[in-house]
Amino acid sequence: MDLPSEVFIVGWLFVAAIASGLSGFAYAMIAAVVLLHFRDPVDATPLIQATSVIAQSMSIFAFRGHMRWDRLLPFLICGLVGVPIGVFLLAIVPADPLRKTIGAFMIVYGIWSLARKPGPPVTFGGRAADGIVGLSGGVMGGIGGLAGVTITIWTAMRGWPRDEQRAVYQPYIYMMQASSVTVLLATGGIGPRVVSDFMWAAIPVAAGAWLGLKLYGAIDDATFRRTLLILLIVSGIGLLF
Repeated sequence: MDLPSEVFIVGWLFVAAIASGLSGFAYAMIAAVVLLHFRDPVDATPLIQATSVIAQSMSIFAFRGHMRWDRLLPFLICGLVGVPIGVFLLAIVPADPLRKTIGAFMIVYGIWSLARKPGPPVTFGGRAADGIVGLSGGVMGGIGGLAGVTITIWTAMRGWPRDEQRAVYQPYIYMMQASSVTVLLATGGIGPRVVSDFMWAAIPVAAGAWLGLKLYGAIDDATFRRTLLILLIVSGIGLLF
């Protein structure tokens, strides 16, 4: 007897949510590896974005005590400006070559960073540099749902403690995904199949994110850094295929 596709979808989203709770990163890219085999992109993309909002919400609540609005706002404001630019570019820029280029960059950066000792923190640029990174993430989010790539790398390069890194990039990813879901709802881009899959997946995704957060509390800074870099590499490989 063949299992319904919902079983595979829910199981894989649970795994993606664990990774997200552990690292705060890569939910969308890990989820897409399997979802695109069972659903057309028109249904897979909004499902990933909607369930990502659940996973990110739980992490935001967990790290709310480390959130600094003066640090976060340049990323958020510029990211929200970048989303519609990315949506516009989606119509004229081939998405597949772009995803593969970003995937290759993530693999090279991840391997290079794992092979060397952590360097001194990047201190130049101030809020202007943070805003440029936020803008680039918004553009990539609008083009292909990849909003978290540049900000995750950048906050690590800044040398902020891991809780402070997550207090920046988790709300950022949440806002980029939530804004995309809002646009889809307003334009009728969420169909009945997405709603049905979401109802199946909501509780397992929340449970996976909770479990990932528990695992996060059990690791040290060095393990967190390695975990983040390994997920970057795995996610980059997923973007290539």
